[in-house]
Amino acid sequence: MNLKPLITVAIALFVSSGHTDPVDPDATLAAHNKWRSEVGVAGLRWSEVLQQQADKWAAELEATNACRMKHSGSGENLYWAGPLKAANAVDSEGNWIWQNSLQAISEANMVDSWGSEKQWYDYATNSCNAPVGESCGHYTQVVWRDTQEVGCAKAVCDDFSQVWVCNYKPAGNVTGEKPY
Repeated sequence: MNLKPLITVAIALFVSSGHTDPVDPDATLAAHNKWRSEVGVAGLRWSEVLQQQADKWAAELEATNACRMKHSGSGENLYWAGPLKAANAVDSEGNWIWQNSLQAISEANMVDSWGSEKQWYDYATNSCNAPVGESCGHYTQVVWRDTQEVGCAKAVCDDFSQVWVCNYKPAGNVTGEKPY
């Protein structure tokens, strides 16, 4: 029996579909639960179902949107990191030859970027005073008191940019409600 055509088809299907890199559930939970403990809400549990949803969406963003951020729905935080760029050679015309490489982003880096929005959130008025281009919604989702589960994934694009997706259940950021 000749398996070569079958193997070629399987490889082609794998390469043409979006791919994601693993996310460490323990590190992700620890980072989330650090922020949650600061405001006295219960820690989150890892959800394989939410991780699979995040994995599917991260792969979709990688495959169709070149790792650009676009939400799939509510109860979701996104994080994007561009590639590291370096040039150490020039071409025949004297132009720099740029090389991209992958930034070393950890689960804590991702979650702490959202947690840093705490500086703009005013609990007393349940309002956000973030500068233009910033928000508080990622932070409030991380610490949302009713949220019990999280699942995350990341995808790395051909240019070495990366997009991280975390899904939460139940979703937070309910209009008019305080997060904790």
